[in-house]
Amino acid sequence: MELAVGNIVEGKVTGITKFGAFVELPGGKTGMVHISEVAPTYVNEIRDHVTENQVVKVKILNITEEGKISLSMKRAVDRPAPAPRRSAPVPHRLDRPDQYDWNSKKKNENMSFEDMLSKFKQTSDDKMSDLKKYTEGRRGSGRRGSSK
Repeated sequence: MELAVGNIVEGKVTGITKFGAFVELPGGKTGMVHISEVAPTYVNEIRDHVTENQVVKVKILNITEEGKISLSMKRAVDRPAPAPRRSAPVPHRLDRPDQYDWNSKKKNENMSFEDMLSKFKQTSDDKMSDLKKYTEGRRGSGRRGSSK
């Protein structure tokens, strides 16, 4: 069988290094699967995904003039099309000026100053709490460079 770029073939893993896996292809030739081409997710340790003597499907990505063969395991597998993303429903809040009911003054006419102040303070506290949760989540949990 002649090897050509784009073909998907089966081969046997003959060696594993920290940067990839060597695969023996039909016809006795050997190609290499770079660690970035092993799986569709991030691969930290290649041995978590392949073992020596394992038979794998690979796609031939490139064949150089010197005869080096670049392979991909992740491109050899038919993956289903990703499901269309649905945006999460946004909770109804009056945080933006275009959502503000500018006629709400009439609603506050029957409220005392203390009641309006209390309502404002509660709304302000809720917004500050939301902001604090949001910013803490963005910062991460660990400190860098601190040691005792």
